[in-house]
Amino acid sequence: MKFINVIQALPVENQPIEVVERKGIGHPDTIVDSIVDAISIELNKEYIRKFGGILHYNLDKALLAAGSSKPAFGGGIIEKPMLIIFGDRATTSLNGEAVDIDSLAKKVAKNWIKTNLRFLDVDNHIRFQSEIGKSAGNLSDIFKRKGGTFLGANDTSAAVGYAPLTKTERIVLGLERKLNSNEFKKQFPETGEDIKVMAVRIKNKLDITVSMAFLDRFIDSELSYFRKKSEVIDQIKSYLDESPFAGNYELHLNNLDVSGRGEDGLYLTVTGTSAESGDSGQVGRGNRVNGLISLVRPSGSEAAAGKNPVSHVGKIYNLLSFEIANSIYRRTDEVAEVYVWLVSRIGQPVNIPSNIAVQVIPKESSKENEIVNKVSKILEETLSESYLSEFINRLIEGKITVC
Repeated sequence: MKFINVIQALPVENQPIEVVERKGIGHPDTIVDSIVDAISIELNKEYIRKFGGILHYNLDKALLAAGSSKPAFGGGIIEKPMLIIFGDRATTSLNGEAVDIDSLAKKVAKNWIKTNLRFLDVDNHIRFQSEIGKSAGNLSDIFKRKGGTFLGANDTSAAVGYAPLTKTERIVLGLERKLNSNEFKKQFPETGEDIKVMAVRIKNKLDITVSMAFLDRFIDSELSYFRKKSEVIDQIKSYLDESPFAGNYELHLNNLDVSGRGEDGLYLTVTGTSAESGDSGQVGRGNRVNGLISLVRPSGSEAAAGKNPVSHVGKIYNLLSFEIANSIYRRTDEVAEVYVWLVSRIGQPVNIPSNIAVQVIPKESSKENEIVNKVSKILEETLSESYLSEFINRLIEGKITVC
């Protein structure tokens, strides 16, 4: 069933309250999401190489258990390594040929860490444990059934996407990306990758709190820490001063810091991530697929990271709903804001959602019938066999990020 609803309502941009969060690449939740999706991409390649197509798997259950560390001015130590536990299910063999998924998962995880976390030693700072089991028969059977171009959905699930991003959402996304950019890290190597940005907008004022791990090897004293922290604050203010909230924001960085308490009063880490001691991570607790956690927006409950890209609608519909919403917003001048819901029914081909709902907030003096006609055409296009086949191929190849 397809339903397009044009409503008179305030877009989030014009509402008085907005709360937006982003967890950076070194946050424990983002680490786990990113690793399991990197494993998913490599497993796609391995299945295609060995068997000519993707077999059943879902690797969206994983945990990063925090270790123990002792930061110290000039450089501390890791007392107990972190632990990443891989879980869920996958096809481990077909026609007598096996796939060593445990080894693949560990290899991909190590490569991802080496690429993205500068000071985390994969051989000494982290352990791996695989609890990936064999796929259930009824779910594996979906991949063996003959039919059309698309497999049946392996779950009854719902997803929602929206467009456009508000000013607050763009600021939060852009700030974390700036602070974790290669350029910034070269200028401020003492800043770690574990960054969280939380923004609260009340009417036209922005209250923004940034949590950023600092690396102890670059800090030789409290005085040094607070001096470097002040320099980072200046950089963040420079970014915010070029935003629509220039002159109307309040900034907090590492708000738990207290002078006079030595290393224990500061956000110091050995590796640049709180996962070394203070915080664990879990798939699905991080950013949504558009890179944000926006609390005034509707949100689905499915984690996209690690799910297979050909039958699991928790991945396909999560990402597709945002792609459709962005397409509607870009191509329909009359639209101020749009939401797209996609609902699957287990066993039904993934190109045929059981329900499609689009909610449009129009610009002033827009004609409802014109909006409905334009949205209907875009839905027909984005749910066509050719479009969806190309979209799924992008998921298979990892060309669309999930966090």
